[in-house]
Amino acid sequence: MPLQRKNSSRLTLYILAGLLLGIALGFWLNGSYVQEENRIIHASQDYLIKDRISLKSIADTNSPIYKIIRKDIVLQSEMKKNATALLDKKLEPFSLLGDLFLRLIKMIIAPLVFSTLVVGVAKLGDIKSVGRIGAKTLVWFVSASITSLFLGMLLVNILKPGEAMHLVLPFDNDVGLSKGGFTVRDFLYHVFPTSVIDAMARNEILQIVVFAILFGMATAALGEKGKMITQFFDSVSDIILKMTGYIMKLAPIAVFGAICAVIARQGPGILQTYFVFIIEFYAGLFILWVILFLAGALFAGKDILRLIHHIREPILLAFSTSSSEAAFPKTLLELERFGCEPRIVSFVLPLGYSFNLDGSMMYMTFASLFIAQSYGIHLDFASQVSMLFVLMLTSKGVAGVPRASLVVVAATLATFNLPEAGLALLLGIDPLLDMGRSATNVVGNSIAAVVVNKTEAGKSRHEN
Repeated sequence: MPLQRKNSSRLTLYILAGLLLGIALGFWLNGSYVQEENRIIHASQDYLIKDRISLKSIADTNSPIYKIIRKDIVLQSEMKKNATALLDKKLEPFSLLGDLFLRLIKMIIAPLVFSTLVVGVAKLGDIKSVGRIGAKTLVWFVSASITSLFLGMLLVNILKPGEAMHLVLPFDNDVGLSKGGFTVRDFLYHVFPTSVIDAMARNEILQIVVFAILFGMATAALGEKGKMITQFFDSVSDIILKMTGYIMKLAPIAVFGAICAVIARQGPGILQTYFVFIIEFYAGLFILWVILFLAGALFAGKDILRLIHHIREPILLAFSTSSSEAAFPKTLLELERFGCEPRIVSFVLPLGYSFNLDGSMMYMTFASLFIAQSYGIHLDFASQVSMLFVLMLTSKGVAGVPRASLVVVAATLATFNLPEAGLALLLGIDPLLDMGRSATNVVGNSIAAVVVNKTEAGKSRHEN
């Protein structure tokens, strides 16, 4: 175990070094290697916003000035598209490092979730135990989600970043995101798979969880016959975790490439423009961390401080790669090393990736109300509470959807008749915000697993 701790500390140090080197190189690339492409992209975006505002004030669509502006919009859009394509091509070697690492991680998530959850449920022994732990888990998830949403609403109303920043407002509704509304049917289809193979192929964690729970319960019900299956999947999970160790050796290189590409694209310019919003959002995430850790301490006591030491590496990994999934295998391993029972961790953690994305939840209210403020639209308290309820529901059906938080925000804006074009205000800084969201999701799910484990400790000893 001391050797494992030493190796883990060394890997954390390497990841941190990769992060810092990536940031430094990213800023240098932004100011030299891709400076011209960034200049064209930002200039074209500014012209597009001004042109679209000008079009709104021209009633005669046949006037010469209207036609000139329309031609300029087409020209600026093409220039922006070409510059973005060239920028992506130049930065592809760096982003490729992070992308390949994420593909390796996603490769093992489905078999890891399935094997660990089957073993965990089978060892729980009966449907009563599964129901009890599931009920505790969902109660915690709902409480944490409400807290995250309400905190985002409270901070935006106090800080009012939309009013303070005086941004040039876009009015074009095409932001390139799907805006599907919430329906019970869609949610249920998202939960129950037609094929577990298809669910695994698409890394639909929630669907894998449903099948694994049923499979584990059936395995436990077989009694002696099921023990052979349990032992088999126990060995499979050990093999997958061993593979995780191999893949994690590439984490520092992946972090270096991922953060370098993000910083090179964004640069100091967008940080200056959105400095207020970014600082206030990360301050909100810090407050959320404090609340979650204090809530966890009510159940885990001083052990919650030891948890911070264990999950520092998954947090850093999720932050650097802007992906909660990248940290999943390592989080699972570290929670077991912390002292959580594998059967509890393997049950709570996969569910958390669909129902307990605390960082994403806070961002959704923060972003939605920020856009309303930016356009000078006042939402009364009742409307804001209604928005929280809508976000609470719609966010549960989009796990695994690319840029899921923005998709949910887009649907919410449409529901409350807010300008969907306001999402364009956030598209540029979303990668920077996603880093904090992903790290917070890891924190929230880790604390949830520890809390459920603590509440089950006495019962587990009694049952055994």
